[in-house]
Amino acid sequence: MSQVSYLSAASDLSSVGTPTLWAVTIIGVLLLLVLDFLVTRRPHEVSMREAIGWSAFYIALPLAFGGWLWWRFGSQQGVEYLTGYLVEKSLSVDNLFVFMLLLAAFAVPAVLAQRVLLYGIAGALVLRAVFIALGAAALQTLDFAFLLFAIILIATAVKLLRDAMSGHQQEVDINKMRSVKLLRKVMPVVDDYHGTKMTVRQGAKRALTPFALVVVAVLATDIVFAVDSVPAVYGITEDPYLVFATNAFALLGLRALYFVLHAALSRLVHLSYGLAIILAFIGLKLGLHWAHGIWDSVPQIPTLASLGVIIGVLVVVTVTSLRATRGGGLPEDRKVVAERH
Repeated sequence: MSQVSYLSAASDLSSVGTPTLWAVTIIGVLLLLVLDFLVTRRPHEVSMREAIGWSAFYIALPLAFGGWLWWRFGSQQGVEYLTGYLVEKSLSVDNLFVFMLLLAAFAVPAVLAQRVLLYGIAGALVLRAVFIALGAAALQTLDFAFLLFAIILIATAVKLLRDAMSGHQQEVDINKMRSVKLLRKVMPVVDDYHGTKMTVRQGAKRALTPFALVVVAVLATDIVFAVDSVPAVYGITEDPYLVFATNAFALLGLRALYFVLHAALSRLVHLSYGLAIILAFIGLKLGLHWAHGIWDSVPQIPTLASLGVIIGVLVVVTVTSLRATRGGGLPEDRKVVAERH
């Protein structure tokens, strides 16, 4: 295939997302967000029964949607959606550990944790939508977009692997966070939480609460997560609608999943290695796809094979993590987080 014909093919992205399907999906996502805000309007400590119930709902819903996609549009779209959803869900578990570190660093009361997570999820959905639109525009106009995505994913994989091997997989120092520094320069900050209030009156002036700081910190980390996750899903499917659906469903269940997995998260000490392998693999897949558009002889990696690799990697790192931490053998940073929760 010539460079010109490749550009022509890339400029016409096919999608199962009709205007009606987009509208129904977006309205459905917004209604689920409103439902979550209503559930958390009265701050309370989440019980395991409540967390498991909501987690089951947010796992059953995307799986049922995937079954409908498979029935309505065929196995190719069904496999792409399920593979993309699995990639997003696995990346979300790593995101949850960062949220856990932030909640511990800001000493967020247990009754306020789910509201902080919900603000983070809402912000992540908005950012993912923006990045998905930018990604679709890049694929339509830039012949090297797939190569650019591949470089981003491989660079992220290298960073994850380097951090994991150095023994400093995730660290949070709130005093060094730029977003926190900026807020403290703009407005004074009180020491105590005042429920879910972002600001309180301190004398004649308004002051920020720690709740506002942690919400902004979580939103700031959402930007980093979006840079990694959106190219990763575009490595599975070029359909912007499927990319959005996988991101939305993976994010919506994070609030409940956090409370189910918060203890187990500390034991997934090899997760970063697994995510590094997955991101590097998808980066390779994107690179081969880009090269195939120029040279027909370059092979491509089928989506079904990608699904097998991703599942295999996640199973292996989960098993090795649980074995490595059997008997309480946690790294120091994760011990601190586990003790606080």
